[in-house]
Amino acid sequence: MANQGLAPADSAREAEVVVLNTCTVTAAADQDARASIRRIHRENPAAKIIVTGCYAQRAPQEIAALPGVTWVVGNSHKHRVVEIAAGRGFEAGLEAQAVGSRLGERGFGDHEMNESGPHNFVSLETVALSAPAFTLVGDIFAHTELIAAPVFAGDSIAEKTRPNLKVQDGCDNRCSFCIIPSVRGQSRSMRLDRVIAEANALVAAGYREIVLSGINLGRWGRDFQPQQRFEQLVRALLEYTGIEKIRISSVEPMDWSDDLIAMVAGSPRIAKHAHVPLQSGSDRILRRMHRKYRPWHYAEKIRKIREAMPTAAIGADVMVGFPGETDELFEESRSFIEHLPFTYLHVFTYSSRPGTPSAAMPDQVPVHVARERNRVLRELAAEKNLGFRKTFIGQSLNVITLQASIKNGTEALSDNYLKITIPGHHQPNQWKTVQIESIGAENLIAQANEAPLGSLTI
Repeated sequence: MANQGLAPADSAREAEVVVLNTCTVTAAADQDARASIRRIHRENPAAKIIVTGCYAQRAPQEIAALPGVTWVVGNSHKHRVVEIAAGRGFEAGLEAQAVGSRLGERGFGDHEMNESGPHNFVSLETVALSAPAFTLVGDIFAHTELIAAPVFAGDSIAEKTRPNLKVQDGCDNRCSFCIIPSVRGQSRSMRLDRVIAEANALVAAGYREIVLSGINLGRWGRDFQPQQRFEQLVRALLEYTGIEKIRISSVEPMDWSDDLIAMVAGSPRIAKHAHVPLQSGSDRILRRMHRKYRPWHYAEKIRKIREAMPTAAIGADVMVGFPGETDELFEESRSFIEHLPFTYLHVFTYSSRPGTPSAAMPDQVPVHVARERNRVLRELAAEKNLGFRKTFIGQSLNVITLQASIKNGTEALSDNYLKITIPGHHQPNQWKTVQIESIGAENLIAQANEAPLGSLTI
């Protein structure tokens, strides 16, 4: 946008154009997006609001009906947001109006089939003017290549010290609760040479740690001919870039191969951190969710990761309140989680998503029951995290300082995903060796050693 002559505003209240990128993974995410749109329009009625992202892809008419929305741009056309924001969306608008008469012929949001089964998506390449907003949404499954803007290496390191490098999008799994495949499309990977170039650009800009991310990160390379594996990507980053630390975000359990575990365990340049989505510890619920592993498969992966990396952070996504989750099945899941060496959990309450198989399942769990189960697992996660943090009292850890200086010190993050507070104000993006002295509410309190680390050994 800066290259197109636009300048960043200090706040949404002062902006002429506001771009809102949305999530739709839960009903709460949709509600938050609508509340944000209403707040922006209330505080700045003259602003042109462009709504994009997953909610825009799933329910464009719903968003277009909100006051203040000028454009709704789905993930299918997110790459055109800049030209629209820069005032060059006129031709796209005419294109949208021109196909308006076809809405009655084909319908909006037709239910169609592809090789992977049924999906609900907007079937028009571009969609008509939905007064007062334009909508520009197409078939997300038509995308066979990853379309992503280059990583913005111009970000100030004072604002962000650990940039995300998105190397994969979309998902070929069909979990019965998940709306994501229908708004993100099929799994698509960034070419290896571009990944290397993006990583080297971040290194040149001064970044020391990058986070590899994707919707289904472990499937990177499977859409190539010949196929490649995620392990090849990680190995290439180690060989052809000077990045000092690679942090791997969420990877599904079946993609934690022995090779990947050994690589993460053996390289000082890869953070000792494994986020392995679980969803449920009940075999019956996993089957209803259409997950591709059984609890004993999952437990074996976690055992291998812990044996290879005794001090690693190991986390999981866990869902409560899935249809059919009885008290007995929840207890089965809770007990399974209790006996695994997790150091943190992301606990979610099931949210019914329109068009997903689980939305039509019988035995929906009452909201108050699901929320109580959420509380139980959050308390269990807090106990596990506290126990993990206690083992580091008196030890030295290597940490990277983050962008936020808090009242009584500077925030930092350890290799194994521990939040550290260092007394005093320190520059961001610096490696430091710290001595852990005590435990905070959700963090560790440390004292920085006299001599900070210049960089990690490569």
